[in-house]
Amino acid sequence: TVLSLSPASSAKGRRPGGLPEEKKKAPPAGDEALGGYGAPPAGKGGKGESRLKRPSVLISALTWKRLVAASAKKKKGSKKVTPKPASTGPDPLVQQRNRENLLRCLGDFVCRRCYRLKELSPGELVGWFRGVDRSLLLQGWQDQAFITPANLVFVYLLCRESLRGDELASAAELQAAFLTCLYLAYSYMGNEISYPLKPFLVEPDKERFWQRCLRLIQRLSPQMLRLNADPHFFTQVFQDLKNEGEAAASTGGPPSGSSASTTSSSSARDSCATGAKHWTMNLDR
Repeated sequence: TVLSLSPASSAKGRRPGGLPEEKKKAPPAGDEALGGYGAPPAGKGGKGESRLKRPSVLISALTWKRLVAASAKKKKGSKKVTPKPASTGPDPLVQQRNRENLLRCLGDFVCRRCYRLKELSPGELVGWFRGVDRSLLLQGWQDQAFITPANLVFVYLLCRESLRGDELASAAELQAAFLTCLYLAYSYMGNEISYPLKPFLVEPDKERFWQRCLRLIQRLSPQMLRLNADPHFFTQVFQDLKNEGEAAASTGGPPSGSSASTTSSSSARDSCATGAKHWTMNLDR
């Protein structure tokens, strides 16, 4: 009998190198229940215990998640317990009341200083001030109103040192001198770099306007700088402005005549010299 072997059948039993392929050994009967991987090492748990074990990386990740969750819960609880801090900004109603009072004091002072103008009223002076400020706002030259308590103190300083009642014979002259003080106040205390001249000019001759500006700058530059640098000096000028309104209220209105003007100015000066109580307030510069 002759057996014929085909090349294909002989190639199946050999490796690519021509060596016969090793036969796989069947797992023992006892190992079939364990999936052919053999029994676990001695001294270690069985199949149920191996399922409970986790790699160290997973254990550390779970621990980290728990720590993050605990810290987040702690922060959330602390936010609930911490009270919300109260706002420390100035009250708008208080600021408006202070501004109106100081405007009235400024008007009373100018009416008392310009005793020759019998028909002048504090409201007229306040109207000049508001007209300039409103014009600059509407024309886009400034983003916020200039009339604040600190700026009113600055304007009062300029008016007190520049306005002379015996030299002002008409309301037009007073308006020109007052608007000159406003122009310097806006230029020095305003938030903008420059301001137009038109709202401050009520006379055809610009040369006179610039001459008044130069005279005020030469005379009052040290006091203007000191008002911003020295808090005590600022408080004193602020108290002087407040005394102007109190003097007008005690006499029933702005008095007329040189004697009344001299008396009110001397009384305000004496009250500051004798150590009158100075009080401060939140002023928005």
